[in-house]
Amino acid sequence: MNCESCGMPIESGQYCEHCTDASGALQPFDERFERMTAWQARRNPTAPREQIEAETLAYLATMPAWRNHPRVVAR
Repeated sequence: MNCESCGMPIESGQYCEHCTDASGALQPFDERFERMTAWQARRNPTAPREQIEAETLAYLATMPAWRNHPRVVAR
């Protein structure tokens, strides 16, 4: 089973601990997007921000939690 927000393997539920807030609710899109782009930037520090954002949006389009989000659809 994988998190429906980021794809991380999880044992149960819809979302992993990295994608939820303290109450277990899915974090807002903007917060999740920023955290995921920061992670991508650490993995590929020479990539331009525009490329990282485009790759992150493309990945989020494959995630059930985000595929219909306006920012993902508008990409």
